[in-house]
Amino acid sequence: MDTRLTAEQDEIRRSLRELLHIRCGSAEVRAAVGTPAGYDPSLWAELAERLGLPGLALPERYGGVGCSVTELALACEETGRALAPTPLFATCVLAAPLLLALGTEAQRARLLPRIAAGTLTAALAVPGPDLATALALTGGNDGYTAGGGRAGGVQAGRGPDGWRLYGQVDQVLDGHSAHLLLVAAHTGGYARARTRLFLVEGDAAGVVRTRRTALDATRPQGRVQLRQVRAELLGPEEEEQVDVRVAFAALGDPVAAVLAAEAVGAADRVLERTVEYVGQREQFGRPVGSFQAVKHRLAEVYVGVQAARSAAYYAAWVTAGGAGEGAGEGFGGPALAQALRALRAAAAEGIQLHGGIGFTWEHDAHLYFKRAAGDELLFGPGHRLRGRAAERAGLFGAAGTQVANSGVGA
Repeated sequence: MDTRLTAEQDEIRRSLRELLHIRCGSAEVRAAVGTPAGYDPSLWAELAERLGLPGLALPERYGGVGCSVTELALACEETGRALAPTPLFATCVLAAPLLLALGTEAQRARLLPRIAAGTLTAALAVPGPDLATALALTGGNDGYTAGGGRAGGVQAGRGPDGWRLYGQVDQVLDGHSAHLLLVAAHTGGYARARTRLFLVEGDAAGVVRTRRTALDATRPQGRVQLRQVRAELLGPEEEEQVDVRVAFAALGDPVAAVLAAEAVGAADRVLERTVEYVGQREQFGRPVGSFQAVKHRLAEVYVGVQAARSAAYYAAWVTAGGAGEGAGEGFGGPALAQALRALRAAAAEGIQLHGGIGFTWEHDAHLYFKRAAGDELLFGPGHRLRGRAAERAGLFGAAGTQVANSGVGA
C-alpha cells in the first residue's frame, strides 16, 4: 500500500479547503444552519460548478468525475473541518450509490447527471429503529423491515395508477429539504413481505415534511410523512430485483469510511484551534500552552487524531478496492468508532482548554462536540461498531459477540 496521496487527491483537498476557508467560516455556518433548508444553496452551487463535488464519485457517463470512495472521503475530511452544512453526505454518500446500484438505466440517466451537476439533492428515508441497523453497521440487517413498529413504518401498495406509499419516517438526513426522497417501504403483505426502495418527489402531493431540532444543527434532519403518495419503484418491477437489505449492507462500509474521514477532519480542526489558543492565552505571565500538563493532554489528542486518520484512510482505500475484492470488508465500522472517539476527545479538550469562553454558545467548540455525539447517536455507538466488526471477522463465538455488543469493557 502506497500511503502517499496522488497529485489529484492533493488538489482536491487543497481546492476544497481554500474555498471553504473563504465561504464557510463560523458566521457563515451559523447563518446557514439557521435557514429553513439548513444549508447555503449558493455555496452548494459553487462547490458543484467550480469543483464538481457532487459528482466526485459518480461515473463519467453520468456527468461525474469518476473518482472512488477514497477521493470522496478526502473531500468529506475537508467539509468536516469546516462543519460545512451541505447536502453532500445525504445526497452523494447515502442516496447516489443506491441509485447507481439499484436503479434502471433510465432512472440512472435521468437522475444521476442532475445530482452530479448539483441541481438535484436527495435523501434516504429508512423507517425502523435506526439507520445504523439498516446499513448493518451495528449488527446484521437480515431481520430489517421497513414496516412494523409503533408507527407502522412505511407501507407500499400497488393500485391501478401505480405504487402508493403511506407511513412516516422520523429521522431523515436532509429529509426536510431534499428534492428527491429514496424511501424504503414494506411491500407484499405478510406472505410475500419484503422491503423495496421507491423514488418520491419532495414536493409530491401527500408529502408532509418538517425540520426537526437535532443535537447537531450542522447535520439537519427532517420528519417525512407520506399520505398515499404516488411513488416510482427504484429498479425493475420484476420480483427478481436485488434485495434492498443486501444493497444497504454493501453501502455500510463506504458510509462508515466517509464518516470516519469527516470526523478526522473535524477533530484535526478543533485541535488546531485549541493549540493556537493556548499559545496565546497567558496565565502567571506565560502562555498556557507552555505548561507540561497542557502539552501532555494535547499530545494525547494529537496521537489519537493521527491514529484515527490512518484508520479512516485505510478504510476508504480498501472500500474502494485497493486491497482486493472483500479484503477490507467490515473495516469501516472500527475506523468510524476510532474517529468519533478522537473527535469527542479533541472537542472535549478544546472546550476545557479554552477556559470560560469554551463553554459559551458563541464559541464553536460545542459544535464539534455535538458533531461527535450526534454521529454516535445516528451511526454508533463505538462499542457496537467494533462488536459488529468482530462478529463479521469471526473473532468471537456467540457468547463473545453478545459481550462485545453489550459494551462490557468498552
